[in-house]
Amino acid sequence: MAEETMNDYKDEIERSFRKVKEGDILEGTVIDVSDTDVTLDLKYYTQGVIRAEDLSDDPKFNIHRDIAVGDEVSATVKSTDDGNGNILLSRKQANQVIAWDKLKEYLSSEQYVEVRVQEAVKAGAVAYLEGIRGFIPASKLDLSYVDEEKIPEYVGKTLKVKVITADEENQKLVLSAREYLKEEADKHRAEMISNVEVGLVTEGTVESLQNYGAFVNLGNGMSGLVHISQICNQRIAHPSSVLKVGQKVKVKVTAIKDGKLSLSMKALEEIAATEITEEKIDFKSDGEATTSLAELLKKAGF
Repeated sequence: MAEETMNDYKDEIERSFRKVKEGDILEGTVIDVSDTDVTLDLKYYTQGVIRAEDLSDDPKFNIHRDIAVGDEVSATVKSTDDGNGNILLSRKQANQVIAWDKLKEYLSSEQYVEVRVQEAVKAGAVAYLEGIRGFIPASKLDLSYVDEEKIPEYVGKTLKVKVITADEENQKLVLSAREYLKEEADKHRAEMISNVEVGLVTEGTVESLQNYGAFVNLGNGMSGLVHISQICNQRIAHPSSVLKVGQKVKVKVTAIKDGKLSLSMKALEEIAATEITEEKIDFKSDGEATTSLAELLKKAGF
Protein backbone atom coordinates (compact mmCIF):
# COMPACT_ATOMS: atom_id res chain seq x y z
CA MET A 1 0.00 0.00 0.00
CA ALA A 2 2.89 2.35 0.84
CA GLU A 3 4.52 1.64 -2.56
CA GLU A 4 1.26 2.43 -4.35
CA THR A 5 1.03 5.75 -2.50
CA MET A 6 4.58 6.62 -3.54
CA ASN A 7 3.72 5.88 -7.19
CA ASP A 8 0.69 8.15 -6.94
CA TYR A 9 2.99 11.04 -6.03
CA LYS A 10 5.93 10.03 -8.23
CA ASP A 11 5.55 13.02 -10.61
CA GLU A 12 5.25 15.49 -7.76
CA ILE A 13 8.28 14.05 -5.98
CA GLU A 14 10.44 14.14 -9.12
CA ARG A 15 9.27 17.68 -9.79
CA SER A 16 10.24 18.81 -6.28
CA PHE A 17 13.84 17.66 -6.83
CA ARG A 18 14.17 19.20 -10.28
CA LYS A 19 16.54 22.13 -10.58
CA VAL A 20 14.57 25.20 -11.67
CA LYS A 21 16.47 27.81 -13.66
CA GLU A 22 15.70 31.15 -15.24
CA GLY A 23 14.02 30.85 -18.64
CA ASP A 24 12.20 27.61 -17.81
CA ILE A 25 8.48 27.52 -18.58
CA LEU A 26 6.46 26.13 -15.67
CA GLU A 27 2.79 25.28 -15.36
CA GLY A 28 0.76 25.99 -12.27
CA THR A 29 -2.70 26.50 -10.86
CA VAL A 30 -3.86 29.93 -9.67
CA ILE A 31 -4.49 29.79 -5.92
CA ASP A 32 -4.73 33.52 -5.15
CA VAL A 33 -5.41 36.77 -7.03
CA SER A 34 -4.70 40.22 -5.56
CA ASP A 35 -4.50 43.75 -6.97
CA THR A 36 -0.75 43.44 -7.46
CA ASP A 37 -0.01 39.80 -8.25
CA VAL A 38 -1.18 36.23 -8.82
CA THR A 39 0.05 33.23 -6.81
CA LEU A 40 0.47 29.79 -8.40
CA ASP A 41 0.70 26.31 -6.98
CA LEU A 42 3.59 24.84 -9.00
CA LYS A 43 3.69 21.53 -7.11
CA TYR A 44 7.27 22.42 -6.25
CA TYR A 45 8.86 23.05 -2.86
CA THR A 46 7.69 26.64 -3.20
CA GLN A 47 4.99 28.70 -4.87
CA GLY A 48 5.17 30.92 -7.93
CA VAL A 49 4.29 34.59 -8.12
CA ILE A 50 3.38 36.62 -11.22
CA ARG A 51 3.29 40.38 -10.76
CA ALA A 52 0.43 42.25 -12.42
CA GLU A 53 2.70 43.90 -15.02
CA ASP A 54 3.95 40.45 -16.12
CA LEU A 55 0.53 38.93 -16.75
CA SER A 56 -0.45 40.26 -20.17
CA ASP A 57 0.56 42.51 -23.09
CA ASP A 58 -3.08 43.39 -23.67
CA PRO A 59 -3.66 47.00 -22.46
CA LYS A 60 -7.28 46.06 -21.70
CA PHE A 61 -6.30 43.17 -19.41
CA ASN A 62 -7.92 43.29 -15.96
CA ILE A 63 -6.38 41.14 -13.23
CA HIS A 64 -9.68 40.51 -11.42
CA ARG A 65 -11.78 40.01 -14.55
CA ASP A 66 -9.42 38.03 -16.78
CA ILE A 67 -7.78 35.58 -14.38
CA ALA A 68 -9.31 33.53 -11.55
CA VAL A 69 -8.49 30.96 -8.88
CA GLY A 70 -8.35 27.53 -10.51
CA ASP A 71 -7.01 28.74 -13.87
CA GLU A 72 -4.10 26.76 -15.31
CA VAL A 73 -1.25 29.10 -16.28
CA SER A 74 2.07 28.70 -18.11
CA ALA A 75 4.78 31.18 -17.10
CA THR A 76 8.50 31.75 -17.58
CA VAL A 77 10.90 31.79 -14.61
CA LYS A 78 12.31 35.31 -14.18
CA SER A 79 14.02 34.57 -10.89
CA THR A 80 14.23 31.50 -8.65
CA ASP A 81 13.67 33.75 -5.60
CA ASP A 82 11.53 36.87 -5.45
CA GLY A 83 12.99 37.81 -2.07
CA ASN A 84 10.27 35.99 -0.18
CA GLY A 85 11.24 32.47 -1.12
CA ASN A 86 8.88 32.24 -4.09
CA ILE A 87 9.70 31.67 -7.77
CA LEU A 88 9.15 34.89 -9.72
CA LEU A 89 7.38 34.25 -13.01
CA SER A 90 6.20 36.06 -16.13
CA ARG A 91 3.20 34.90 -18.08
CA LYS A 92 3.95 37.52 -20.77
CA GLN A 93 7.32 35.98 -21.55
CA ALA A 94 5.88 32.46 -21.66
CA ASN A 95 3.05 33.64 -23.88
CA GLN A 96 5.59 35.13 -26.29
CA VAL A 97 7.52 31.87 -26.57
CA ILE A 98 4.41 29.70 -26.88
CA ALA A 99 2.73 32.17 -29.25
CA TRP A 100 5.64 32.36 -31.70
CA ASP A 101 5.87 28.56 -31.76
CA LYS A 102 2.16 28.46 -32.62
CA LEU A 103 2.52 31.20 -35.25
CA LYS A 104 5.32 29.26 -36.93
CA GLU A 105 3.02 26.23 -37.00
CA TYR A 106 0.32 28.34 -38.70
CA LEU A 107 2.90 29.54 -41.23
CA SER A 108 4.11 26.04 -42.15
CA SER A 109 0.61 24.48 -42.22
CA GLU A 110 -0.88 27.42 -44.18
CA GLN A 111 -4.09 27.00 -42.20
CA TYR A 112 -6.70 29.73 -41.91
CA VAL A 113 -7.30 31.35 -38.53
CA GLU A 114 -9.81 33.99 -37.47
CA VAL A 115 -8.74 37.42 -36.25
CA ARG A 116 -10.58 40.61 -35.42
CA VAL A 117 -9.27 43.83 -36.94
CA GLN A 118 -8.36 46.18 -34.08
CA GLU A 119 -7.18 49.34 -35.79
CA ALA A 120 -6.38 51.01 -39.09
CA VAL A 121 -2.80 52.14 -39.65
CA LYS A 122 -0.83 53.51 -42.55
CA ALA A 123 -0.92 51.08 -45.50
CA GLY A 124 -2.91 48.44 -43.64
CA ALA A 125 -4.60 47.23 -40.48
CA VAL A 126 -3.67 45.62 -37.15
CA ALA A 127 -5.04 42.40 -35.67
CA TYR A 128 -3.78 40.28 -32.78
CA LEU A 129 -3.13 36.56 -33.20
CA GLU A 130 -2.07 34.45 -30.19
CA GLY A 131 -1.60 37.76 -28.40
CA ILE A 132 0.97 38.98 -30.93
CA ARG A 133 0.41 42.17 -32.90
CA GLY A 134 -0.01 41.34 -36.58
CA PHE A 135 -0.04 43.60 -39.63
CA ILE A 136 -2.41 43.08 -42.57
CA PRO A 137 -1.22 45.09 -45.61
CA ALA A 138 -3.83 47.02 -47.60
CA SER A 139 -3.12 44.69 -50.53
CA LYS A 140 -4.03 41.67 -48.36
CA LEU A 141 -7.19 42.94 -46.66
CA ASP A 142 -9.47 42.03 -49.56
CA LEU A 143 -9.41 40.56 -53.05
CA SER A 144 -8.02 43.82 -54.39
CA TYR A 145 -5.99 46.67 -52.89
CA VAL A 146 -7.92 48.68 -50.28
CA ASP A 147 -7.45 52.44 -50.52
CA GLU A 148 -6.16 54.04 -47.34
CA GLU A 149 -9.34 56.04 -46.68
CA LYS A 150 -11.38 52.80 -46.73
CA ILE A 151 -9.18 50.81 -44.32
CA PRO A 152 -11.09 52.07 -41.20
CA GLU A 153 -14.20 50.29 -42.58
CA TYR A 154 -12.51 46.98 -41.74
CA VAL A 155 -12.01 47.78 -38.03
CA GLY A 156 -14.16 45.44 -35.94
CA LYS A 157 -14.54 42.90 -38.74
CA THR A 158 -13.59 39.27 -38.23
CA LEU A 159 -11.41 37.94 -41.05
CA LYS A 160 -10.03 34.52 -41.93
CA VAL A 161 -6.32 34.95 -42.51
CA LYS A 162 -3.13 33.09 -43.25
CA VAL A 163 0.19 33.81 -41.56
CA ILE A 164 2.56 34.85 -44.35
CA THR A 165 5.45 36.07 -42.18
CA ALA A 166 6.33 34.92 -38.65
CA ASP A 167 9.72 36.43 -37.79
CA GLU A 168 10.25 36.01 -34.04
CA GLU A 169 13.71 37.57 -34.06
CA ASN A 170 12.42 40.84 -35.50
CA GLN A 171 8.98 40.50 -33.86
CA LYS A 172 7.34 40.74 -37.27
CA LEU A 173 3.98 39.06 -37.89
CA VAL A 174 2.24 39.62 -41.23
CA LEU A 175 -1.23 38.26 -42.04
CA SER A 176 -3.29 38.02 -45.22
CA ALA A 177 -7.05 37.70 -45.76
CA ARG A 178 -6.76 37.67 -49.54
CA GLU A 179 -6.03 33.93 -49.95
CA TYR A 180 -9.24 32.84 -48.20
CA LEU A 181 -11.37 35.35 -50.07
CA LYS A 182 -9.86 34.28 -53.41
CA GLU A 183 -10.43 30.62 -52.58
CA GLU A 184 -14.08 31.30 -51.77
CA ALA A 185 -14.52 33.43 -54.91
CA ASP A 186 -12.98 30.66 -57.03
CA LYS A 187 -15.33 28.09 -55.49
CA HIS A 188 -18.33 30.32 -56.18
CA ARG A 189 -17.13 30.94 -59.74
CA ALA A 190 -16.59 27.21 -60.37
CA GLU A 191 -20.10 26.51 -59.06
CA MET A 192 -21.58 29.14 -61.36
CA ILE A 193 -19.61 27.90 -64.38
CA SER A 194 -20.78 24.33 -63.73
CA ASN A 195 -24.30 25.56 -64.54
CA VAL A 196 -23.26 27.18 -67.84
CA GLU A 197 -23.69 25.25 -71.09
CA VAL A 198 -21.87 25.65 -74.39
CA GLY A 199 -24.13 27.53 -76.77
CA LEU A 200 -25.54 29.90 -74.16
CA VAL A 201 -26.06 33.42 -75.52
CA THR A 202 -25.90 36.16 -72.91
CA GLU A 203 -24.97 39.78 -72.32
CA GLY A 204 -21.87 41.03 -70.55
CA THR A 205 -19.67 44.07 -70.03
CA VAL A 206 -16.19 44.48 -71.46
CA GLU A 207 -13.90 44.67 -68.43
CA SER A 208 -10.46 44.74 -70.08
CA LEU A 209 -8.81 44.76 -73.50
CA GLN A 210 -5.64 42.83 -74.27
CA ASN A 211 -3.61 42.35 -77.45
CA TYR A 212 -5.08 38.86 -77.81
CA GLY A 213 -8.72 39.65 -77.05
CA ALA A 214 -11.29 41.09 -74.65
CA PHE A 215 -12.39 39.89 -71.22
CA VAL A 216 -16.14 40.16 -70.73
CA ASN A 217 -17.77 40.22 -67.28
CA LEU A 218 -20.93 38.12 -67.33
CA GLY A 219 -21.92 38.92 -63.73
CA ASN A 220 -22.07 36.66 -60.66
CA GLY A 221 -18.28 36.59 -60.55
CA MET A 222 -17.99 35.07 -64.02
CA SER A 223 -15.98 36.37 -66.92
CA GLY A 224 -14.72 34.93 -70.17
CA LEU A 225 -12.37 35.68 -73.03
CA VAL A 226 -13.44 36.75 -76.50
CA HIS A 227 -10.34 35.97 -78.54
CA ILE A 228 -9.44 38.67 -81.07
CA SER A 229 -10.40 36.28 -83.87
CA GLN A 230 -13.90 35.93 -82.36
CA ILE A 231 -14.75 39.61 -81.99
CA CYS A 232 -16.01 40.24 -85.52
CA ASN A 233 -15.83 38.97 -89.10
CA GLN A 234 -13.34 41.64 -90.10
CA ARG A 235 -9.66 41.23 -89.30
CA ILE A 236 -8.61 43.75 -86.64
CA ALA A 237 -5.21 44.74 -85.26
CA HIS A 238 -6.41 45.28 -81.70
CA PRO A 239 -9.72 44.78 -79.82
CA SER A 240 -9.79 48.51 -79.02
CA SER A 241 -10.58 49.25 -82.67
CA VAL A 242 -14.01 47.67 -82.13
CA LEU A 243 -14.61 47.61 -78.37
CA LYS A 244 -14.14 49.80 -75.34
CA VAL A 245 -14.06 49.02 -71.62
CA GLY A 246 -17.54 49.29 -70.10
CA GLN A 247 -19.32 48.49 -73.37
CA LYS A 248 -22.28 46.09 -73.22
CA VAL A 249 -21.96 43.19 -75.66
CA LYS A 250 -23.79 39.99 -76.53
CA VAL A 251 -21.68 36.86 -76.56
CA LYS A 252 -22.04 33.14 -77.13
CA VAL A 253 -20.29 30.56 -74.94
CA THR A 254 -18.26 28.42 -77.36
CA ALA A 255 -16.17 26.34 -74.96
CA ILE A 256 -15.62 25.58 -71.28
CA LYS A 257 -12.23 24.22 -70.25
CA ASP A 258 -10.46 24.11 -66.88
CA GLY A 259 -13.08 26.45 -65.41
CA LYS A 260 -12.51 29.05 -68.14
CA LEU A 261 -15.12 30.34 -70.57
CA SER A 262 -14.37 30.96 -74.24
CA LEU A 263 -16.77 33.47 -75.77
CA SER A 264 -17.58 34.66 -79.27
CA MET A 265 -19.26 37.76 -80.68
CA LYS A 266 -18.46 36.71 -84.24
CA ALA A 267 -20.64 33.59 -83.89
CA LEU A 268 -23.68 35.78 -83.26
CA GLU A 269 -22.90 37.86 -86.37
CA GLU A 270 -22.74 34.67 -88.42
CA ILE A 271 -26.06 33.47 -86.97
CA ALA A 272 -27.70 36.81 -87.83
CA ALA A 273 -26.24 36.73 -91.36
CA THR A 274 -27.55 33.18 -91.89
CA GLU A 275 -31.02 34.16 -90.75
CA ILE A 276 -31.09 37.09 -93.17
CA THR A 277 -29.80 34.98 -96.07
CA GLU A 278 -32.41 32.33 -95.50
CA GLU A 279 -35.27 34.82 -95.17
CA LYS A 280 -37.89 33.74 -97.74
CA ILE A 281 -39.89 36.26 -99.76
CA ASP A 282 -43.39 35.30 -100.90
CA PHE A 283 -44.81 36.65 -104.14
CA LYS A 284 -48.36 36.94 -105.38
CA SER A 285 -49.26 34.90 -108.39
CA ASP A 286 -49.53 38.11 -110.46
CA GLY A 287 -45.83 38.89 -109.74
CA GLU A 288 -46.30 41.60 -107.11
CA ALA A 289 -44.31 41.22 -103.92
CA THR A 290 -46.44 40.84 -100.83
CA THR A 291 -43.63 41.97 -98.49
CA SER A 292 -42.39 45.55 -98.49
CA LEU A 293 -38.71 46.47 -98.04
CA ALA A 294 -39.55 47.92 -94.62
CA GLU A 295 -41.14 44.63 -93.54
CA LEU A 296 -38.15 42.65 -94.81
CA LEU A 297 -35.76 44.81 -92.82
CA LYS A 298 -37.97 44.43 -89.75
CA LYS A 299 -37.97 40.63 -90.13
CA ALA A 300 -34.20 40.65 -90.56
CA GLY A 301 -33.86 42.42 -87.25
CA PHE A 302 -32.99 45.92 -88.49
